[in-house]
Amino acid sequence: MRAARSKALAPNWPTFAPPQWPNFTPPLTNGSEFNSPLVDALANPVDESWEPADEFCDALLAAGFGPDVSEDERTFWHKTLKENYAGDDGRKRLRMCAINLRDRDGLYGRLDYVRCPVAWAHGTADQVYSVKNAELGVSKFTKSEDAKLTVIEGGQHFLSATHPEEVNELARSFIKKWS
Repeated sequence: MRAARSKALAPNWPTFAPPQWPNFTPPLTNGSEFNSPLVDALANPVDESWEPADEFCDALLAAGFGPDVSEDERTFWHKTLKENYAGDDGRKRLRMCAINLRDRDGLYGRLDYVRCPVAWAHGTADQVYSVKNAELGVSKFTKSEDAKLTVIEGGQHFLSATHPEEVNELARSFIKKWS
C-alpha cells in the first residue's frame, strides 16, 4: 500500500511534495532516490511528541520487504519504528540512518582495505539498490582473497527477512568454506 505522495504525514512531519518523495517503482538505481528526500525533510528539530508517520513506515516496509507485508508484520514494524524513532532524538537517529544509507558512509572508499573473503547477497527485487549497484560494490573488494556476489531471485532489500533460507544457506556455506 503506497501513501498519497503529497499528503501531510503526521503532526510536525514535513510534507513531501510529489517531486521530492521517492519513486518506489523498481528498479531504483541507488538508495539516494529513497533517502535524499528523507534527509532533507528531517533536517529541522521536532518536539518530543513527534513520531514517524504511517506513510513513512509503509514506504519503508514496501522498499524493504516488497508489496506483500502481512498485517501482523505491518503492525509490528509500525510500532517498532514509531517507538525507536520518537521525538527529536529519534528524528536525529532516523536522519543519520538515511544519510548513511544514501552516502554508503564512505564504504566504497574503504573496501580496498578488506583482505578477508566476502560473501555479498543481493535480491533481484530490491527497490533501494539494484543488482548493478551490488556488482559495483563487490568489485571494489580488490584485495579480498575471494569476493563473490550471490543474486537471489525475488529477494527484497531486507533480504534476510524475505529469503531467510537462501541467506542462511549462503552464510553456512561461506562459514564452512572459510573456517
